[in-house]
Amino acid sequence: MQVLAYRSTVLNYKSDSHLVWGVILDQANNTFTAEPYDLKFDYRSTALVVIDMQRDFLEPGGFGELLGNDVSLLRNTIEPCQKVLNIARKVGLIIIHTREGHREDLSDAPHSKLTRGNLKTGIGDLGPMGRVLVRGEPGHEIISELSPTKGEIIIDKPGKGAFYQTDLDFILKNKSIKTLIVCGVTTEVCVHTTIRQANDRGYECIVPADCVGSYFPEFQKIGLEMIKAQGGIFGWVSDSKRVTDALSKNLLN
Repeated sequence: MQVLAYRSTVLNYKSDSHLVWGVILDQANNTFTAEPYDLKFDYRSTALVVIDMQRDFLEPGGFGELLGNDVSLLRNTIEPCQKVLNIARKVGLIIIHTREGHREDLSDAPHSKLTRGNLKTGIGDLGPMGRVLVRGEPGHEIISELSPTKGEIIIDKPGKGAFYQTDLDFILKNKSIKTLIVCGVTTEVCVHTTIRQANDRGYECIVPADCVGSYFPEFQKIGLEMIKAQGGIFGWVSDSKRVTDALSKNLLN
């Protein structure tokens, strides 16, 4: 059992991943420093969502590299993601990991997705890490540096967005979640799609910029600017240090 101490009101509750005893911080003092302006949050209604940190996208020999991409651009996100994940675990946030992939028979993969790009090795084909983006194959697994622990939720999604054809929204509503810390890859595809879907469903999303990555530096820059544009049209942008600092204020060292 992990024992944590919090400030202010006495609390005794059990989350999916931790048994937490202690006292909680005055919720009015919970603020993420972010752009376009600071975001107030209640850690009890905040979840961490880690998008598609899978071997096929981040490791040499995976699908990302087969497409001609430099996977080191995505691997730069691993250490910042570890920092956010570690503090989220200590605080007792709901933690959700997603994986993009399909059934063995590919019955949940649209024909257009399977054929797009005229790829030599595409979805369902045999690659260095097994069949590409097929559930249960080595390449489909989350990288060891960010492996889920017992009690953390894994969402297997057939599309780019984590809400499409999954029970993510149902889970978040059952947990009374309002704020999402969104990390993962890639910024302009699965991260962006998930944030847009979350925004339309009423969730407030904050993105630590160094915890999301793209194979294309220009897409990384523009993708983050789009999230925070026009007063935060899709959400807020911060960084791993400011996010971990805000979460750490809920702990007494």
